[in-house]
Amino acid sequence: MIRYRRPKQDDAIIHRLIETELVPLSHLPAKMLNQVKKELPDRLGRGVTLVASHDYDSDPLGFVHFMLHGDLLYIDMLAIDSSSKRKRWGNMLMDRAERFALSRGCLRSRVAVDIGNAAGLAFYEKLGYSVVGYSSQGMCYEMEKRF
Repeated sequence: MIRYRRPKQDDAIIHRLIETELVPLSHLPAKMLNQVKKELPDRLGRGVTLVASHDYDSDPLGFVHFMLHGDLLYIDMLAIDSSSKRKRWGNMLMDRAERFALSRGCLRSRVAVDIGNAAGLAFYEKLGYSVVGYSSQGMCYEMEKRF
């Protein structure tokens, strides 16, 4: 099931997923990465976070965090626990985020995928995203999908 984040129950697991599934893919210098980690609580407080779990009371298997900016859905983070990958949790999270955005007038979606994250690029391409640019500062590809 997909549900909204419950901070007291979910945040420790979300932070662990970020540390184990996203941080290893990042090419940011250690100093910048530490700053990003420090800002995580504030970052999660902005936008919307949905979690995937077996049932309403279960701990998260994965999450998507996103923000809406006018007609743009910005996927900030998506992570699935390694033991739960390839079981459609990512697809379900993205579907729910995109439907949420469509219901609020968004016309397109963007996501940044770290360079070297071939699985991430393939995942988003299967969902209809295409590379529209590259950020040398963040060392990531910018991908976009129009609804």
